[in-house]
Amino acid sequence: MPDAVVIGAGPNGLVAANLLADAGWSVDVLEAQAEPGGAVRHDRGVDPEFTNDLFSAFYPLAAASPVLAGLRLEREGLRWSHAPEVLAHPLRDGRCAVLSRDLEETAASLEAFAPGDGAAWKELQKVWDTLRSEILDALFTPFPPVRAGARLAFRLRAAGGLRMARTLMLPVRRLGEEEFRGEGGRLLLAGNALHADLAPEAAGSGGFGWLMSMLGQTYGFPVPTGGSGALTAALVGRLTRRGGTVRCGEQVTEVVVRGGRAVGVRTAGGEAVPARKAVLADVSAPALYGSLVAERHLPGQLLTDLKRFQWDFATFKVDWALNSPVPWTCPEAAQAGTVHLADGVDGLTRFAAQIAMGRIPDEPFALFGQMTTTDPSRSPKGTESAWAYTHVPFHVRGDAGTEGLTGSWDAGEQEAMADRVEAQVERYAPGFRGLIRARRILAPPTLESMNANLHGGAINGGTTALHQQLVFRPTPGTGRPETPVPGLYLASASAHPGGGVHGAPGANAARAALRRQRTGALSHLRNRLNQRDRKGQT
Repeated sequence: MPDAVVIGAGPNGLVAANLLADAGWSVDVLEAQAEPGGAVRHDRGVDPEFTNDLFSAFYPLAAASPVLAGLRLEREGLRWSHAPEVLAHPLRDGRCAVLSRDLEETAASLEAFAPGDGAAWKELQKVWDTLRSEILDALFTPFPPVRAGARLAFRLRAAGGLRMARTLMLPVRRLGEEEFRGEGGRLLLAGNALHADLAPEAAGSGGFGWLMSMLGQTYGFPVPTGGSGALTAALVGRLTRRGGTVRCGEQVTEVVVRGGRAVGVRTAGGEAVPARKAVLADVSAPALYGSLVAERHLPGQLLTDLKRFQWDFATFKVDWALNSPVPWTCPEAAQAGTVHLADGVDGLTRFAAQIAMGRIPDEPFALFGQMTTTDPSRSPKGTESAWAYTHVPFHVRGDAGTEGLTGSWDAGEQEAMADRVEAQVERYAPGFRGLIRARRILAPPTLESMNANLHGGAINGGTTALHQQLVFRPTPGTGRPETPVPGLYLASASAHPGGGVHGAPGANAARAALRRQRTGALSHLRNRLNQRDRKGQT
């Protein structure tokens, strides 16, 4: 009997398993899919000569994560690759904002939009340098981050106190307007905010856009050399060397609760897998509380709150094998690993507004990845392994375009939407379509079929909006990984601090389970000593 069973071999589940194994626990990880990794996998399914990431691709949060740094995955062979530039946001008039790991290059790019904007970016970087360590500690530790939070509050006073707190709460449109005269800096902030489901007018989108921009400025948007699955292979290899096991093709259908606590799981094949100490679930909160745990074991208020759980935007992705590099009209874009495609902040607002109305955008904001530019091992010399993803409504009510898409995502709708994404790329790279050797479409239902955590194509385990963060994630409560069922811990992106590949939800769950065992052991020892003392007195 293992000490712990981990449901799901995504990055959070594997991080949790590694930390438990480091503490001497025996761990079994059960994964429904045929291979581990969750949303961190690659294959050669587009073209045999091309490596394409299936889901996530760039990893600024992983590069910044103290959780992953502590695992020292370079010892397992993990290597990172960087594009010459981090990110580019071209405009149709030929201008282009560039985010570089070289602060002077970023500043020069923004200075070309308006005098003084380069210096304004440097001021934002100074604030980041002041707060970075404390922000990362607070972000990647269990909630509430008492010690890290206290240090952050002290640093925040030095960075402007309430005025800085106000800045981080601003909508990203307003933040850009306050900080920059020209459009370049505003584009970098707003485009990065929409890596999540945060519209330019959403409260807190300024803070998120600033965070992602500063991560890119400091750490870049690196990729695992050879494919995203290299990160998964490193996590699995490390776990295996410490005695843990990963069993794929094992779908968990029930968390077994006995005597008021989680004591194991049951698989689709009927196997009962017991857990001596804990069950950790790298699954979405709706799946855990709405399916895996029987309602009779859960408080009625939790089930009521779960009805208000909000998913993030759905995702539509296209992978390509290209015969040559992308012919961008802005040459700066050719050097960037990530390219944002929307014609200004107004274009981003229009896109987000269409999604808010339940309409599939007619000119989708596309996040475009140039993987061979970032890691030359991904495809033959002179070619490009590329992808783009965009967001669509989680519940489709109509189409802002002319094709009459309904959100059924049948074969015809998938092809039409992929053509729409390619048309968006063509606006900034005429001739792009002529370079396509092969393409693969990953519509929302496809994403979910390949990873159940990507429910409806949502990739962040629930909205990033403020009303579902901190003590409100996944439902109003403590913001911690402990669940109402003793011995059961939520270890997925549905838990604080949310989506992205950084391992924090898994680490938080593992630490909570370890802490519970330590306090339980101390309590048991204390009781035994008290009993002995009472016997001695008699």
